[in-house]
Amino acid sequence: MLKSLLCILLIFGCLCRIHGVMFHLTPNTQKCLKEDIQANQLVMGEYEVSDVPGQIIDYIARDTKGHILSQKEHITKGKFSFTSEVFDAYEICFISKVPPHQRGISQEVSLVTKKGVETKNYEGIGEASKLKPLEVDLKRLEDLSDSIVRDFAVMRKREEEMRDTNEKTNSRVLFFSIFSMCCLLGLATWQVLYLRRYFKAKKLIE
Repeated sequence: MLKSLLCILLIFGCLCRIHGVMFHLTPNTQKCLKEDIQANQLVMGEYEVSDVPGQIIDYIARDTKGHILSQKEHITKGKFSFTSEVFDAYEICFISKVPPHQRGISQEVSLVTKKGVETKNYEGIGEASKLKPLEVDLKRLEDLSDSIVRDFAVMRKREEEMRDTNEKTNSRVLFFSIFSMCCLLGLATWQVLYLRRYFKAKKLIE
């Protein structure tokens, strides 16, 4: 029973953390995949591109500041890895290049990425530490649980930051509304007094 429960939890964790996509890349265009990644987290990926004579595809991985973390030209099939320095949105872009004299066709690109816990080789860890298969599964589950807890902590922190921002925005809107009302009341009072003086000057009213 315990072993079945561990298997279910590990499969669920793997599905949550291993991302695989396949898409068609139009000639002379680029397509980027973006994801938020925590600081000091290892990201590994495998890619494969359908071969079309005369057409070239490059890939580049970078953060929002433009720092290049991994890059390769003329790709067909291979692997890449990089470590995130800070919590940020990282993107992997595939760029198609077709000569002007050639009529390009779409190429199929497949990408599988893993990050954090799923990049660890638990079989190697088990052999090095002489752990039983169940102990290896427990170690994997422990690391997965810690990673999920850290993810929830980051989500909670971001939620608190968004709530603080909303509260500050609401306060500013309230003060601006009060200021606008005061300005409108002042302007209306000034208009009434001005018109009163004007009509008195024209002897239209007593």
